[in-house]
Amino acid sequence: MANKVSNFSDLIQRVTASCLLHPLSSNGHISDARDGDESEDDKYTTEDEEEEEHPPYVETMEKFQNIEVKKEEIRTDKVIEMEMLLGEVFDAVSAMKKAYVSLQEAHCPWDQEKMRVADVAVISELRRLGVLRERFRRNVSGGSGRGDWRVGAATLREVVAPYESAVDELKQEVKAKDIEIDDLKEKLKSATLLSSNSGKKSKSKRRISCSSQAPVNMSPAPDLFEATVSSVKEASKSFTSLLLSLMRSAHWDIAAAVRSIEAASSNTTTPTADSIVGANHAKYALESYVNRKMFQGFDHETFYMDGSLSSLLHPDQHRRECFTQYRDMKAMDPMELLGILPTCSFGNFCFKKYLAIVHPKMEESLFGDLEQRRQVLAGNHPRSQFYGEFLGLAKAVWLLHLLAFSLDPPPSHFEASNGSDFHPKYMESVVKYSISTGIGGRMGMGLVVGFPVSPGFKLGNGSIVKARIYLVPKNGF
Repeated sequence: MANKVSNFSDLIQRVTASCLLHPLSSNGHISDARDGDESEDDKYTTEDEEEEEHPPYVETMEKFQNIEVKKEEIRTDKVIEMEMLLGEVFDAVSAMKKAYVSLQEAHCPWDQEKMRVADVAVISELRRLGVLRERFRRNVSGGSGRGDWRVGAATLREVVAPYESAVDELKQEVKAKDIEIDDLKEKLKSATLLSSNSGKKSKSKRRISCSSQAPVNMSPAPDLFEATVSSVKEASKSFTSLLLSLMRSAHWDIAAAVRSIEAASSNTTTPTADSIVGANHAKYALESYVNRKMFQGFDHETFYMDGSLSSLLHPDQHRRECFTQYRDMKAMDPMELLGILPTCSFGNFCFKKYLAIVHPKMEESLFGDLEQRRQVLAGNHPRSQFYGEFLGLAKAVWLLHLLAFSLDPPPSHFEASNGSDFHPKYMESVVKYSISTGIGGRMGMGLVVGFPVSPGFKLGNGSIVKARIYLVPKNGF
């Protein structure tokens, strides 16, 4: 125990002596060590401060800012490109409007070449708009992976579109040829049936009724021509009834008017003192006057409105064109047609026939002025009841004319002359006689033609459309 205490005292003495030999002021090692420690601490402190001054998310923000700047630049370029694209769209729309206006102007007056050029211009501008639309779609999609296939498909459609259009046109031509073939087959079938059953009128009537119920399968057959003649007869009666009614309302001397018509039909300069027309038969004389004017020039392909000879130079093509016009016009309202194309061939026909039938004194007497005549002379078509009835008759005669030149061979028309004998095969009387005269009690013996009412036709298959005539007793003519 005493030995341990001695050792501890000895240790204290050694430490005390060491402290006396190395005082704190000259303790370089400790200072150096402390300086070293401080420098290390300063180093760590500086690095920490630098880390605090430049944290990790600053670099990320800078990257985002750079990306935003780039996006802004890209967006600015895209806006500029879209503005240019929009300007091109406006230019294309303006050009298309001008082309469409030219297309409308080509319809009135009708200018085939100008219409073709304007049509090409409109289609070109529409295709240009289609290309601009695809460019817009590509810009909107921005080339993203999801939109790439759409852009590719749009570009493919843009390339294929002209070829598809050409294929569609060829399909339409094939369809038209098929229709033409069907029409020719139907024509051959009708000709065969007519040749084998020419004496059976009941079958002929049934075929007429079928053709009127199914206009889609129409063909330029004799039966259709006979049905159209019936339409002309009804339209002629309707217009004549209205005209006679207006004449009576205007207090015309109907008997004097009838005598003038009789004189014109017999080619005499002065009317006779006594009329051959019986009481209440003035309508037949007036219908004769109207039909004579309407059918004048019927044997020419344009009613002698021009010197065209297409039916002689290109007969097959002319027949097809006439029947196409017949089918297209059959369902049209004539007033609507002339509102669109007032100076077409049908419009010129109406112009000439109206002026031939209604002379100025007649119109002024019936209506009190010449307003309708002034409109017709100006190239317009009045929207009045009287002119509407006239257009109904004009359309019926025009359709019959088109159908006549669609047939091969075309029918020949004939007209009974005044004073000629009655032939039941070629004529029918508009007045039914209750008492038969002549040998064997057959109607027509001892009767002659007072004046023709409407012409007759002889068709290529030998059938006859009878001429309508006004019969009078032979001793009273």
